[in-house]
Amino acid sequence: MAARTARPSLYISVDIEADGPIPGPYSMISFGAAVAGRQDGASYTAADPEQHTFYRELRPISEEFVPAALAVSGLDRDRLLREGADPAAAMAEFRIWVREVSAGAQPVMCGYPASFDWTFLYWYLIRFGGDSPFGHSGCLDMKTLYAAKARVPLRAAVKGRMPRQLLSRRPHTHHALDDAVEQAELMSNLMLWTPPADDGS
Repeated sequence: MAARTARPSLYISVDIEADGPIPGPYSMISFGAAVAGRQDGASYTAADPEQHTFYRELRPISEEFVPAALAVSGLDRDRLLREGADPAAAMAEFRIWVREVSAGAQPVMCGYPASFDWTFLYWYLIRFGGDSPFGHSGCLDMKTLYAAKARVPLRAAVKGRMPRQLLSRRPHTHHALDDAVEQAELMSNLMLWTPPADDGS
């Protein structure tokens, strides 16, 4: 029997801003996405992260929020209650966008770190529409990717300890789309990076 050929992966950098630590009691108030690149077998091709992007600000889904968490995003909660996108509509639009940009490939969400952003994104996709274009496990954590390639403990996989050439020159603004684009560059740099050989000394 011939070996099954895996579909290429289309990596999509996603950053979310939330007004609390977990979805449900608290809300995802904005999210941004940017295509980072495509992997076909052993070959990775970086994309221009500004070419294919998605951004929405969302209406909060509960009355609860943590003021310090809300402040990080710089978004006005009262304005979001009036003008934020309906979560179900935003998730439907996002599904369509993901499937369009990943045509012919398997979409993979990537984040830094992915754990927080994936928790909110997946919860919202399932809660508001019951379907995730990434499946239930289609996410990649850039911290883990760096730790594995650099052979360092996960807790040491922080941007301040990474080689400078891996980091994007874009500022980290806590605007979800800005940060998704910045982290798309980090993702491509990590995928294309060959760490220096360990000479054992």
